[in-house]
Amino acid sequence: MTNAAHTQPVAVVTGANSGIGRATAIHLAANGFRVYGTVRERSKAVKLTAMAEQAGVDVRLAELDITDDASVRDGFSRILDAEGQIDVLVNNAGVGGNAVAEECSPSTYLEVMNVNLCGAVRCQQQVLPIMRERGSGTIVNVSSVVGRVAALAQSPYVASKWALEGMSEGLAQEVAPFGIRVAIVEPGVTKSSIFAKNLETPNASGAYDAQYRRLFQMYMTGIAQAADPREVAATILHAIATDAPQLRYPCAWGGSEMIAGRAAMSDADWVALGDHDDDADYYADFKRLFGVDLV
Repeated sequence: MTNAAHTQPVAVVTGANSGIGRATAIHLAANGFRVYGTVRERSKAVKLTAMAEQAGVDVRLAELDITDDASVRDGFSRILDAEGQIDVLVNNAGVGGNAVAEECSPSTYLEVMNVNLCGAVRCQQQVLPIMRERGSGTIVNVSSVVGRVAALAQSPYVASKWALEGMSEGLAQEVAPFGIRVAIVEPGVTKSSIFAKNLETPNASGAYDAQYRRLFQMYMTGIAQAADPREVAATILHAIATDAPQLRYPCAWGGSEMIAGRAAMSDADWVALGDHDDDADYYADFKRLFGVDLV
């Protein structure tokens, strides 16, 4: 390593080129962190660079692909060579995925899981040895409200976020003896390019029209009221800096309400919610159970 460890904490934010990742990288840089934002291609980080300059902060770019073992290893090695330490890892990079289980190919599940679960695991495995050696560190895994609530017709996305939650919950116990903290951030609907990239509905049979229609109704309602990604960035900073840490942090539109609603209802109520023939009845029951109005 070329640089000795220094007093300014070093944070790595994955998926820093847009949305929550970009807002988080800039927010952490504005609050005293030396920030590395990971991007797949430096040439496409124009908006990130411009927004960082406008905010008067420095976000260093780290080019790597979280789906590739060697790319992650090499990218983190370059950061450690430059800094000598990584104090905070924010695993934010992720993709969506719409499909009902009947019509979602196993390859689609694996593609989404490779980003949303395995990408986080790859990055964690690069920082945990040095965090253990130092006896400190924080890993923030950005999950989703669908990591706690199996949102309709998003089976591959839901499965990947539930897997991320389970891995993160186990990790929190595994690394607690080494002074390392784990936080799971669970945003609801947040302004992000992920929605524009997540419009496919593989409804080959035509049997699931209602399920997809209700999914997109939730999207449309949520997008109209979506939280600014800076709200999630503030939650992430709080999770890192607080003296009273907790494991999970719901935030953004619908996040707290939907998670609390699912925890309060029975499994029978959950299944019955899906058994409505009429959309109006579904939306009314959704509001009763979650306190969120979709119309």
